Amino acid sequence: MGGSLDYIWDGLITAVGLLVRLDPETFSAVAATVKVSSMSMGLSLIIGLPLGFALAQTRFPGRRAARTTVDTLLSLPTVVIGLLAYTFISRRGPLGGLELLFTLQGVALAQTFLALPIVISLTAAAVEGQDRRLRQTLLTLGASARQTARSTLWEARFAVLAAALAAYGRVVSEVGISMMVGGNIKWHTRTITTAIALETGKGEFGMGIALGVVLMIWAGILNLLLAWLKKRSEP
Repeated sequence: MGGSLDYIWDGLITAVGLLVRLDPETFSAVAATVKVSSMSMGLSLIIGLPLGFALAQTRFPGRRAARTTVDTLLSLPTVVIGLLAYTFISRRGPLGGLELLFTLQGVALAQTFLALPIVISLTAAAVEGQDRRLRQTLLTLGASARQTARSTLWEARFAVLAAALAAYGRVVSEVGISMMVGGNIKWHTRTITTAIALETGKGEFGMGIALGVVLMIWAGILNLLLAWLKKRSEP
């Protein structure tokens, strides 16, 4: 029992040392995670917010099927997304000429497809949850389609921000896409989650614990923000 506790204690001491002295290798994975998650979330919000609004407000043939497809994609395993992305951006794939494989840009593009269904689905739900009289009032006042969309999204801003944070949390914590598309290359495409998996497998529990602590703090901040946004969105 004592040996097991010493083993865990030594790992914690090593982890604290790595974090306190800002170990370059440890924070290289943190920096890669920040870059990738920022790029993927930027893309998913630019694409997902308009699509989510359109899905909620527009009536078109196949709308129900589109909504079902988006909701189904919410549970798509990350390794499947990683496999599809690898197939498309590999040298023999249709996007092979872009040379995105084993780059942060490639990982960000693949993670965009992970976050996109979350942003679309939750944005649509947030817009649908607004008072229906809001859109009618705006149209009566002569608002354009763009002004109507902007005003509706502003009224649903807390719910939309919660959707963005939910997508961000999924992106930050995923492993499969980063491993398959990024290749887990040291100092280049190694993220927090892939570094934890690799270092723990090598027996380097100190670095694994250090990165785990960073990820837990990150997740805790996201959960606090989600709780705050949920409270603010309640009538």
